[in-house]
Amino acid sequence: MLVLGDSLSDEAVGGGGFVKRLRERCRGARFDNRAKGGFMVNQIRKRLETEVLPQGGRYSHAVVFGGVNDLYSDQTANRTLPRIQSDLTKTYEALTARGTEVIAITVTPWGGFKRWYTPERGQNTLRLNGWILDRAANGVIADAVDAYPLLSCGEPESLCPELAAPHKDGLHFGRLGHEKLAEALLAGPFRSCEH
Repeated sequence: MLVLGDSLSDEAVGGGGFVKRLRERCRGARFDNRAKGGFMVNQIRKRLETEVLPQGGRYSHAVVFGGVNDLYSDQTANRTLPRIQSDLTKTYEALTARGTEVIAITVTPWGGFKRWYTPERGQNTLRLNGWILDRAANGVIADAVDAYPLLSCGEPESLCPELAAPHKDGLHFGRLGHEKLAEALLAGPFRSCEH
């Protein structure tokens, strides 16, 4: 299984707890985690095209989990919704063309990331998440997990404090959040790998 994403999936920087849980529960699967902290989806796409695919590995599934870094880089890096969607489309297409089932995870709530969150960026998050879910509903990708409502409570645009702990930045989530995300993946797209 290939994992593409940012710090939320990057085990080298303290993310990727959901990947660890999948690895524990899907014992027969091989995992190749290529997530990198700070990556925007254009960088995820580039890593796929220049590093992963040229190595010729075959993957039955790929988890694609990114977009939040793009959403708050709309002004500094001109990461508009059409550009984010274009990069995700190219990523999805490159994988499905090789027979890989793409499992997308929507952007998680990040309204507590006060330094960069704005109402407009919040609306763009909802639009992007709707677009991702639509890709799965229309068969463009194999499946999608909607992590936005999964990891929120009370304030829908913010992470549940107990799921975020010990992180307090409003963007990253902790062990309980990763466990909840892993359980959603195991109950949905990866239910057949449970032992």
